[in-house]
Amino acid sequence: MDVIQPFHVMSLLGKAKALELQGRDIIHLEVGEPDFKTPQPIIDAGIAALQQGNIHYTPSLGLMALRQAIADYYQSTYALDIPASRVVVTPGASGALLLIMGALIDRGDGVMLADPGYPCNQNFVRFVSGEIQAIAVDESSAYQLTAEIIEKNWQKNTKAVLIASPANPTGTIVPKDEMQKIIQLVTDKNAYLIVDEIYQGLVYEIESSCALSCVPNQQYDQQPNQYEQHIIIVNSFSKYFQMTGWRLGWCIVPEHLVQACDHLAQNLFLAAPTTAQYAAMAAFLPETIEILEQRRAIFQQRRDFLYPQLQALDFKLPVKPQGAFYLYCDCSAHTKNHKNDSMVFAHDVLNATGLALTPGIDFGNHHPERYIRFAYTQDISYLQDAVQRLQDFLG
Repeated sequence: MDVIQPFHVMSLLGKAKALELQGRDIIHLEVGEPDFKTPQPIIDAGIAALQQGNIHYTPSLGLMALRQAIADYYQSTYALDIPASRVVVTPGASGALLLIMGALIDRGDGVMLADPGYPCNQNFVRFVSGEIQAIAVDESSAYQLTAEIIEKNWQKNTKAVLIASPANPTGTIVPKDEMQKIIQLVTDKNAYLIVDEIYQGLVYEIESSCALSCVPNQQYDQQPNQYEQHIIIVNSFSKYFQMTGWRLGWCIVPEHLVQACDHLAQNLFLAAPTTAQYAAMAAFLPETIEILEQRRAIFQQRRDFLYPQLQALDFKLPVKPQGAFYLYCDCSAHTKNHKNDSMVFAHDVLNATGLALTPGIDFGNHHPERYIRFAYTQDISYLQDAVQRLQDFLG
């Protein structure tokens, strides 16, 4: 508990809520949660499950009907033949990462990941007494690990590499050809590649993809199971499917890890929420996907508005994000009068303007004082207001 810290942004959120109670008008661009409500077909399916009395425990790995629906989704969307037996349904992507770390990592095993990155990923490694191998990345690699970076930083105890694509907080994506190189490298080293794809689907200007589609073709044809034994996919119904409060995610694991995940799930949380599982089976309906795609287009419109506006205000954005709903900006041009610290800057912006942002300290140790994250999870009218408030604040 000395090293597992709460989100620093929670202090900002608490202050923002207190200001709201005082009557201040607050624009929330700090929380990574879609502002849309869950699509109605999913809500209707959840209500129907309750009315029909589907309120009892499910198997620890999830309802087989939902596991099959997820497998079918990968077939229809990415042309991937994934047995439903390899799909593990969890209480959010966090539940999936907890299972994966418990199944893979022994005391002292190393897990390599990017800095900046989602902070909980490091805490899952700490929770099982693994060693965090956080690698500083910058705009030169689009804030992502590459095969070259992984090779350069590989250690004797490296057991797994964790990549997020699209990533939080940067919104950047690992290109398919680079993912293929990473898969080849990790497989050759007999380690594991864990790919966090919880923002899969929320991509712009390119097609959504899955890491399992990127296995090296020629060798994959010859040994169809070689690479799949080393790749683990983590996903969620929270972001693209907009079911944050339903607390539901999944992972795709190699066959040899299914039993370990089953045993851990039975002991750690028994099963994912039953009502959420029944509701989620409506997430893949054509009418639901139509709603989600309309909303994805809205997210892109917000990105395309906010990105140039922030650049015009001298926030540095050297890499245009292709996914998620974040802009991770170098704000150092504006922090001279704020102790050269984005945390102080974020608090001062909130106090002066009512605009809530997330400081870089929540995402790692690689110059966090220089960075701040904007979440474009509000209507574009709020984003326009936010830009005006920032412009007034910066003079």
